[in-house]
Amino acid sequence: MDNLRPILYLTLVFLLFLIWQAWRVDYGPQPEFSPDRSDAAHQEAGERRDDMPDAPDSEARDAPMEADAITGIERQQIRVVTDTLDLLIDTRGGDLVRADLPSYPVSLREPDNPVRLLDERTRDYVAQSGLIHDRVPNVEHAGRAPSHHAIFRAEQTEFRMEDGQDELRVPLTWESEDGIRVTKTYTFRRGDFLVDVSHQVENMSDQPWTGRQYRQLRHGPTPDRDSWFLYTFTGAAYYDGRYEKERFEDLAEDVRERNITEGWIAVIQHYFLSTWVPFDDEVNLLYTREVTSGGQPQYIIGLRSEPVTIEPGGQGELNSRIWIGPKAQQPLSEIRDGLELTVDYGIFTVLSAPLFWLLRVIHDFVGNWGWAIIILTLLIKLVFYKLSATSYRSMAKMRAVQPKMMALKERFGDDKQRMNQALMELYKKEKINPLGGCLPILVQIPVFIALYWVLLESVELRQAPWILWIQDLSVRDPYFVLPLLMGASMIAQYKLNPAPMDPVQQKIMMALPIIFTVFFAFFPAGLVLYWLSNNLLSIAQQYYITRNIEAAMVKPGGSPPKGSRGKQDDDDSAGDSGTDSADASATSPGQADSEAASETRAESPAEPEAKADDQTDEAPSQPPKAQTTKSAQNKGGAGKGSRRKRPRGGKSRK
Repeated sequence: MDNLRPILYLTLVFLLFLIWQAWRVDYGPQPEFSPDRSDAAHQEAGERRDDMPDAPDSEARDAPMEADAITGIERQQIRVVTDTLDLLIDTRGGDLVRADLPSYPVSLREPDNPVRLLDERTRDYVAQSGLIHDRVPNVEHAGRAPSHHAIFRAEQTEFRMEDGQDELRVPLTWESEDGIRVTKTYTFRRGDFLVDVSHQVENMSDQPWTGRQYRQLRHGPTPDRDSWFLYTFTGAAYYDGRYEKERFEDLAEDVRERNITEGWIAVIQHYFLSTWVPFDDEVNLLYTREVTSGGQPQYIIGLRSEPVTIEPGGQGELNSRIWIGPKAQQPLSEIRDGLELTVDYGIFTVLSAPLFWLLRVIHDFVGNWGWAIIILTLLIKLVFYKLSATSYRSMAKMRAVQPKMMALKERFGDDKQRMNQALMELYKKEKINPLGGCLPILVQIPVFIALYWVLLESVELRQAPWILWIQDLSVRDPYFVLPLLMGASMIAQYKLNPAPMDPVQQKIMMALPIIFTVFFAFFPAGLVLYWLSNNLLSIAQQYYITRNIEAAMVKPGGSPPKGSRGKQDDDDSAGDSGTDSADASATSPGQADSEAASETRAESPAEPEAKADDQTDEAPSQPPKAQTTKSAQNKGGAGKGSRRKRPRGGKSRK
């Protein structure tokens, strides 16, 4: 039974190693957070030809570009600045080709270097939308709808949301040769990462116009990950009543098309995402495909609406929305069902989701994520208080009978079977659960891992400060103070626990605080703070219970008198010696002599004093054999009953 605690700790060490590997990847250099800020021109911008929905024919696909080339409209980039976003819109297609998040710096050391979510120049990650005529790939109709190849006109090259302004509209216009006029409008709102995108169509031709709106996200190959194990998912995702994730490379192998209702598509990465969200009750065709740009693969996931017909002289509007920002669970859940699932806790969602919810509730009261973690730890300890108390009682009792356990070890030597049998009898007599000490570890492991995923996936805790030198709970302690304190707390816990009987296990348990300190030195500070807080609360609870249990085992119902602990242990040893003698008398004479000799060798130096006390208590008229028989009858209670109840005819010590 003593083997279980080291095994559980070693298992936790292995899990920590896996998580540490994931942490190295998650917090290592990531191309999407370190974009090239140069102003170099797009080298192949004019040559890129990616697929348009239902337009596999290259001639039809290029037709809008040729028509726009004839009009001589100059391609431009429009900058849009709000309180939450800093964007570039390319008039070619009216696409979002760059998106910076000023309120989310790459690191605290670079507050002026925002996270870049969309970027056409580095990873070729853009959000595209457009219209496609319902008769494409018929070339004569290809120029009647502006795809993401068409060139739009803009009234100005920069739009800014001024102080006191709650909404900003950015209109782009396009007109065909036969009188189809399209106004593509982006609408931004203060404090929001959700952007409305509308296509208003005016049919000034003499023929009905039928077309569809499509929205798609295009991404290059996934950045290489230097890890053998887990990593934060970067790829495509969609929802149609069920949340699905796809690696970009799998989109090429498993091209799909199917209708979805009230669904959405997204490209997700660590802490952030871009997602096209249609309006309610809208049926869309989900499609995926792979195209080639500049010799490199590009992966597309998109949605295409149902057709809309506009009669000559009429007008119509096709609308959609795009979120470009953090994976913030509360606002995402209010936009569309399933969007909060992009904060992916994996198999630990059942624990991580309620943990984060509780953390957020606590944070709303205290206003600090570090204190919220400490209060959460306290609440978890309260929930499992009785379970931990039962465990600590077993450990305290086991520590109190440690001298008896060592005596059994010396008595039986290498006879493991008999020693284990004797240990189980001792546990039963003292009402000790040998597995009780493992319960706190078993409780901590899933909570620990669940909280790790909360810190890893929840953008709310990204760059969240605590106090003093801890300014980011999602990264390691810069001065390693918390890991060192955590290691010291583990040493204190080790001192409170009963020492394993196996010397090898003792060495393992002594080495574990050092191993944990090294591992935790590179873990997020919030995780180390949780473990340290849990250890300190456990030490306080265990010390209180251990002190009371040891006092109760010495003198039930009161505090132990000074020096009574040693007296109690001696009396227990004497009682056990009597029990062993009785057991020996039931065996063969040779075996009895052998065991008696072993028992004599196993006596501790304190036994002569105990024997002297017992001899003083004995009645002169009682023969030694009767005394031995009486001790055997009192097996399991010699330490207590032998002092309260004396044999008949004996004299009590005054």
